[in-house]
Amino acid sequence: MGNAAVETGTDKTLKISQIHPCFASEVHNKYGRLHLPVSASCNIQCRFCNRVFNRHEDRPGVTSGILHPGNAVRTVSRALELCPQITVVGIAGPGEALASDAALEVFRAVHRTYPGLIMCLSTNGLMLPERAEELAEAGVRTITVTVNAVDPAILEKVVSFILFGGRRVTGREMSEILILRQMKGIRMASGLGVTVKVNTVLIPGINDFHIEDIARETGDAGAEIYNIIPLIPQYELAHIAPPDCAMLARARESARKYVEVFHHCRHCRADACGIPGENDFSRRLYGGEAIETFSHG
Repeated sequence: MGNAAVETGTDKTLKISQIHPCFASEVHNKYGRLHLPVSASCNIQCRFCNRVFNRHEDRPGVTSGILHPGNAVRTVSRALELCPQITVVGIAGPGEALASDAALEVFRAVHRTYPGLIMCLSTNGLMLPERAEELAEAGVRTITVTVNAVDPAILEKVVSFILFGGRRVTGREMSEILILRQMKGIRMASGLGVTVKVNTVLIPGINDFHIEDIARETGDAGAEIYNIIPLIPQYELAHIAPPDCAMLARARESARKYVEVFHHCRHCRADACGIPGENDFSRRLYGGEAIETFSHG
């Protein structure tokens, strides 16, 4: 387990924020991150999510292909040659990182070779309670959990279904399971010394009035940083206009009462490489790699 596992509270967060471009605005354009697109499948269906295969869209859920876990260490080595400022190796899809064993396999291998790099995971949190200890042992120091509601009635408007316990779950039961497991996973990860950030997609008319509740409950569970992401209208929510600057500012202000707010998110692709907003080496990095297109399973 990395040094972060024995650090607590403010000291731990400060150390991470000094070199993690996605956890602190002050270093957002100074250090780089590498996303390894090794997670193809997903275990939930959000109503705004449309995972696709292309090279031109700059948003989550998009990648040029799926990287085989066995090629991860070589890819990290190449990425560091292209961008020596990289301090973070993350797995953020294009599907759910904990829906398979690929992410853990990659984290273990990369951490053995590059123990000085921050291992970072993005997850919907459904399987986080089962995987939290393994992730900490694999060297993961930061975890981002996407929490779009802590009220089951609201979450039903954001998520269509989850795949859990060998079945497809919908409705109230789905929402209660997902919220319960997200909160449990955040508490467990934080208790293991992992810095937890929460992402929320701000959806006008659905959860814009609910941000303070999410920030309060996730903060109480152990989240230390909160990131509010404007909706990108697509899929089932393509008819909803994205929030304007005033709504986004109000949401951030309401969340700030309970947790530190990060506000420089760039909607990064699942295969991003480089310093956010400054450079992007993903085409050069993955152009020669053996990556495959993925299904929407």
